[in-house]
Amino acid sequence: MAYGTRDDLLRHLADAVEGVSAGHPTRVAVDGPPAAGKTTLADELAGVLRARGRHVVRATVDDFLVPRERRYRRGEFSAEGCYLDAHDHGALNRVLLDPLGPGGDRRFRHAVHEDAATSTAPVDAVLVFDGVFLLRPELVDRWDLCVLVSVTLDRLVARAMVREGRVSSRAEIERRWRERYLPAQQLYAATARPGERADVVVHNDEPQRPAWETRAR
Repeated sequence: MAYGTRDDLLRHLADAVEGVSAGHPTRVAVDGPPAAGKTTLADELAGVLRARGRHVVRATVDDFLVPRERRYRRGEFSAEGCYLDAHDHGALNRVLLDPLGPGGDRRFRHAVHEDAATSTAPVDAVLVFDGVFLLRPELVDRWDLCVLVSVTLDRLVARAMVREGRVSSRAEIERRWRERYLPAQQLYAATARPGERADVVVHNDEPQRPAWETRAR
């Protein structure tokens, strides 16, 4: 386990990215539960990589949601629905991860909708992609580097109260997290074992004083 400042962590992650030799754009997953801080970490990592002269493609699983009626077909508070029905992983592979992978033509789209612009990435580009459930079986073999952001469950709920409190009541937030989001994360952990598949696990309970573990592939 390593400990340091936020800058130390970002330097370590950027070095890990630059240590990947793939022959195609490097696809980096920044995985973790809602409110863990993965989007912020991915944004910061992208900034560090750009400062080092890398071309960065920044994308998120939130742009690969399926239509609302499909997302909630098992019910608004279904954990299984959260894990199984929320995202279009086939489209994610088809329009973004596979084009940037081995044998791909590097022509990609950031989002699932058909009017999203098509771009071409240079061969030494880095895709920094954040989202939930990224190390699941449908996606895990598409990543060249996997970062898992970890936060204790109670702290996740406390952060959600701050983040969502302006649009939802405390009771609504509590129910959504206790019945849908947290059980979905537990289902993910039990079935996909993301902690065993990640190259780097970031313990982000204290974002300015993070700890991290680097795993051998």
